[in-house]
Amino acid sequence: MLEYIPYGKTGYFNQLVIDFLAEHTQIRPFYTYSPVHPDFSAAIQARQNFDTPRAALVAALQQQYELLEPVKEVTENIQALLQPNTFTVCTAHQPNIFTGYLYFVYKILQTVKLCASLKEQYPEYHFVPVYYMGSEDNDLEELGSIYLEGKTLAWHTHQQGAVGRMQPEGLEALIGEIKKALGYAPHAASLISLLQQAYLEHDNIQAATLSLVHALFGKYGLVVLVPDNPDLKRLYLPVIKDELFNQVSHRIVNDTVEKLSVYYKVQANPREINLFYLQDGLRERIVQEGEQWKVLHTSLTFTATSLEQELQAHPERFSPNVILRGMFQESILPNIAFIGGGGEIAYWLELQTLFAHYQVPYPVVLLRNSLLLTDEASQQRMAKLGITTTELFKPTEDIVNDFVKRHTNAALVLKDEYAAIEQLFDALEEKARSIDITLVASTASERTQALKSIGKLEHKFLRAEKKKFTWQTDQIRQVKNKLFPAGSLQERKENFMPWYAQEGPAFFDRILEALTPVTDQFIIQTRC
Repeated sequence: MLEYIPYGKTGYFNQLVIDFLAEHTQIRPFYTYSPVHPDFSAAIQARQNFDTPRAALVAALQQQYELLEPVKEVTENIQALLQPNTFTVCTAHQPNIFTGYLYFVYKILQTVKLCASLKEQYPEYHFVPVYYMGSEDNDLEELGSIYLEGKTLAWHTHQQGAVGRMQPEGLEALIGEIKKALGYAPHAASLISLLQQAYLEHDNIQAATLSLVHALFGKYGLVVLVPDNPDLKRLYLPVIKDELFNQVSHRIVNDTVEKLSVYYKVQANPREINLFYLQDGLRERIVQEGEQWKVLHTSLTFTATSLEQELQAHPERFSPNVILRGMFQESILPNIAFIGGGGEIAYWLELQTLFAHYQVPYPVVLLRNSLLLTDEASQQRMAKLGITTTELFKPTEDIVNDFVKRHTNAALVLKDEYAAIEQLFDALEEKARSIDITLVASTASERTQALKSIGKLEHKFLRAEKKKFTWQTDQIRQVKNKLFPAGSLQERKENFMPWYAQEGPAFFDRILEALTPVTDQFIIQTRC
């Protein structure tokens, strides 16, 4: 069963996302295509006019996949990328260990579903779903843990630099903990086997993530792109060189940021140079000081000549930050649409003018689907309590208070008393004015104190009444905590594994069925 609630009514999305979906006039100039009624024909046309390096892309992908078990759908999609009538739909995410958050699955499956939908609309074209792996991210604190069955499992390693390049040492113990947590669920053993194969039989995290994602989603034809590749980076050298020597992006994006920041909190501020220097164990910012370029927190320095030599010899050592990453993706893929979360949407809105400067097509930017997965037991509890799933999006104590007010026989809301106080003090204020005008301020102060006293009494009445509904309010809190762990959206906290352990690949199929590739509605799916 599916229910829907507008994103703006969930209370879990910021104003930028809500305005983006509503195409508010103040945000509309910062992106090209409507996020709810996109003109895919125009996006296809724009992409056709761009010289995508298809042969180099396919060669890099074939090399990347050569040690993996071939999956017919993936092999065919990679080969199809050579054809001018093939386009991609892309989502991006870092290589969080064991995929990280539940929404990782949603992003990928939404990408798959949008490709199928586009094929129906435009049968003369072929559409390939792509997961672009942000393997050069160095935020280990974010990428190195998962939340499973109410417990955070963290990977403790002293490695530094890009997480994708880190060796998966120490993950065997974490896989053991996952095995205990999943118990004897029907598909737990096969899932553990996939994790062991991915993380214990590969040299680094990006190879492990590629293996795992390929095993889980290959049947849908998903192509994984690992951009930490010298041949792919070489395709981006003109932009990298321009960034190092002319620092164009800072001026362009900063101008956009100034306009956008009038209305919204800015997601990412551009730096003078939006590149990192990347080696094993190292990912540090590049800065220019006079006639030299330095890698922060190291002794590495370059002159203009030696920097040019380094670019030609090792393009893979130059890693774009969030300002330049998206354009790299769009330069090497024949991409027409990008699916991202709220934070990703926020920084993509900063980039349209930068894309225009380099004459790279700006894609359709879509908000990823958000889902709440509920179970039959929770639905039964809610039915007994007389509360709806959509009510659960409110703060817990608001749900409890509303429940008590609906079911009590006592008058907990002191509306009449408030009105009586206001009426009394209106009369007192008139009398004070007739006696001495300076007494009016004192009367107003006493009015405020009296209203506060009534408010305190109202709160005490409600608190006392809640004790009569202890069982019901405990049930409400239990359901809320189960479906919104730690007060967060389920998808931003939980991992996919408990569901997969129970249902196996059928879990992905039911999620795929529930998804709506282009929407402004939050999806609630109940498994009966």
